[in-house]
Amino acid sequence: MAQISASPTIAASSRTYLSVRWAVSMVMGSALVAVCAHVSVPLFFTPVPMTLQPFAVLLLGLLLDPATAFATLTLYLVEGASGLPVFTPQGPGGMPQLMGPTGGYLMSYPFVAALVSLVYRRLRLPHFVSGLIAATAGDVLILASGTAWMAVIMRQHFSNVLSMSVLPFLAGDAVKICTASAIVAGWQLMRKREAGN
Repeated sequence: MAQISASPTIAASSRTYLSVRWAVSMVMGSALVAVCAHVSVPLFFTPVPMTLQPFAVLLLGLLLDPATAFATLTLYLVEGASGLPVFTPQGPGGMPQLMGPTGGYLMSYPFVAALVSLVYRRLRLPHFVSGLIAATAGDVLILASGTAWMAVIMRQHFSNVLSMSVLPFLAGDAVKICTASAIVAGWQLMRKREAGN
């Protein structure tokens, strides 16, 4: 009888632990994006600064499951929309930044993180290769969303928008994709070794 009566308590404790862990993952993930957003270099020819935000989004997509990844980046946008200083310092902050020229990048983040997570977990390839493919797909979505939004907001010719929203960031994004994939591959290797000990 003691075992039967104790089991609901154990189950409740397990659910509480998982809920707390999920919430902590979200808060820490959104904090990582905020920190990376402030590692930012303004460019004189475009309203889009060069920042580590995409790196954080791709890394979280690789590390978290799709639902948690989506929720984490949604929390980040809610924090920014409420006025917390989590967006890049070059913008006005709050809702105006979400509605401004860089809003397309920002609003894509929850979908990008979920996409990266889903693709990464569906592939049956070495972790680094899976990470490269998934993160590249996510980066393409970021750039496409940012370009489409900027074209609507700024009402300029598509070629002009591309020169401001995509071309300056391709080399840097390639480095971010490779770095995020390498970190996750290393993390998976470390976990595998620990499990073998």
